[in-house]
Amino acid sequence: MRKLQAPRGTLDVLPPDARRRLDVVAIAGEVLGRAGYEPMETPVFEDTELFARGVGESTDIVQKEMFTFEDKAGRSLTLRPEGTAGVCRAYIEHGMHKLPQPVKVWYAGPFFRHEAPQAGRFWQFTQIGAEAVGSDDPTLDAELILLLAEIFERAGTGPARLRLSSLGTPETRADYLEELTRFLRARESELSEDVRARLDQNPLRAFDADHAGTQAVMAEAPRLVDRLTPDDREHFETVKAFLGGVGVDFEEDSTLVRGLDYYTRTVFEFESERLGAQAALGGGGRYDGLVEELGGQPTPGVGWAAGVERMLLASDRPGDEGPVDVFVALADGGASRNGFFMVQRLRQAALRAELEQAGRGMKGQLRHANRIGARVVLIIGDGIEVKDMETGEQRVAASVEDALGMVEELLA
Repeated sequence: MRKLQAPRGTLDVLPPDARRRLDVVAIAGEVLGRAGYEPMETPVFEDTELFARGVGESTDIVQKEMFTFEDKAGRSLTLRPEGTAGVCRAYIEHGMHKLPQPVKVWYAGPFFRHEAPQAGRFWQFTQIGAEAVGSDDPTLDAELILLLAEIFERAGTGPARLRLSSLGTPETRADYLEELTRFLRARESELSEDVRARLDQNPLRAFDADHAGTQAVMAEAPRLVDRLTPDDREHFETVKAFLGGVGVDFEEDSTLVRGLDYYTRTVFEFESERLGAQAALGGGGRYDGLVEELGGQPTPGVGWAAGVERMLLASDRPGDEGPVDVFVALADGGASRNGFFMVQRLRQAALRAELEQAGRGMKGQLRHANRIGARVVLIIGDGIEVKDMETGEQRVAASVEDALGMVEELLA
């Protein structure tokens, strides 16, 4: 019989790595919760049209990376490759414009992209995201950047480089794209085949090209950030002033375009030197036209996303493996009933307690208790003995309550 394995590009998350992932999500929830961001969930799969319209037909995500399938009724569905479009769809569908604005939410869960698997990147990955929909105030841009930086710091990802730019409004961008396309057409023979194929659809993607010839051309290309309108420029300068005012270092990078078509004005990305060539930790930006593109009223928004796998790969923090407070050992097989009830009492007292359930002898049970980091062992037989695993001291308890008192004393 063929040995079954997880599909290529997926990842089994085993202990203690699963605990580390939960720790990162808990950090995000705490940091974002203090800033008024509420948890939210959207479906794992959506109508394919949501991403084609929202993310953009010309993006790598839509053209190459989406897991798309037909349901039994012949409708095209897609496993979500990102979270912002789903949040904006829900904002429209559930009339969230009637809520106090801006609506601030955060989410965490599985996302899917069919790209080449590599360190920290898988077909199915876990992503944390935050969105603020309903205001174009530049304090939101700065706030979300600061919150993401705090999450990275608390998750132990180490020093991170913050790249920052502005893509202007759609009108500014449209004028610039005409200029950029003319420039690239004049040097088309020097560009990669992929960039040439999408030149009319999305010439901005040329800034992300790895092709040496394309990079040489783009080094001389006009920059969108130099074509901003006064309003766009003022917004960008205000965001930078807020960040600088609280001591956040950033690098203004006019080549930063991000990989999604819905971005407007502020865009940003955090990178870690610990991740090598694929340095991105997470990032985002403003998407002031997305809600309207999906059928809603004109509504500004800004947000970011960060991959948990990327964060853990960069982190130098081992995480809390949750050592056991008390291990309940059984002196003989007849003690299992009393041991079972004892471990329930310990857990009711908010202690992490485990019971011998593998049929080991006493030496084996004590070795196991030491291996899982138990600080105290209760040995259940004709009576109850309490063993301090640090000193080796062992005492006899007069009753269950006496044993619980000894445990509390040793763990204090």
